[in-house]
Amino acid sequence: KGGAISKIVPMVSHVDHTEHEVHLIVTEWGVADLRGKSPRERAKEIIGKCAHPDYREMLWDYFERASRRGGHEPHLLEAALSWHVRLIREGSMRT
Repeated sequence: KGGAISKIVPMVSHVDHTEHEVHLIVTEWGVADLRGKSPRERAKEIIGKCAHPDYREMLWDYFERASRRGGHEPHLLEAALSWHVRLIREGSMRT
C-alpha cells in the first residue's frame, strides 16, 4: 500500500487474540518481547521495536497523550480509531 497503512495502530476494530495470549510480536522492523510486561510497557516495546519508523512519532504522541489521561490500559476513544478514519477519507494513515 505504499506505506499508507501502519501495521501498528493505537486500537483495532477487531481482536482475535487477547493481550494475555500474545508473547512476541515480529515485524520487518524488529521483535518485541512482551512476556511479563504491563500494558504500558508492552506499548513501549511494540512502538520502539516493531512500528514502522514513519509512524513511530505518531504512535509515541498517542501513547503519551493517552498515558496522561490514565488508566491501566490508557486510550483516547476520540482518537483511537482516527487512523482508520483518516485512511478511509484521505487514503493514508499518515498525518
